[in-house]
Amino acid sequence: MTAAASPTAPAGSLLTGRWQLAPQVAVRPEPFGALLYHFGTRRLSFLKTRGVLAVVRSLPEHPDVRSALTAAAVPDDAVPQYLHALTALAESAMIVPAQQDSPIPVSPLEDLV
Repeated sequence: MTAAASPTAPAGSLLTGRWQLAPQVAVRPEPFGALLYHFGTRRLSFLKTRGVLAVVRSLPEHPDVRSALTAAAVPDDAVPQYLHALTALAESAMIVPAQQDSPIPVSPLEDLV
């Protein structure tokens, strides 16, 4: 992926390359899904299902979003909703392209419960 530092991601580029939760994002699991808080932008995002949370957490383990969705057993008819949620997260810099040559940074503030 060439524009790894871009804060926004067009929907098509979301399917290529490895993604990760942004290092400045804290995750708080909730019964409905999760709250994500970006300490850099001070934005709050809601994940409406635990399924989306599972996919977001697994992104660094997969070469691309499509592989993460397949590994999470997301049904084909639900893929558009997941892609919509992931695109919104990419556009708000909650998830970012992962660096190919470096380990995935893990926020020490993740999972504040």
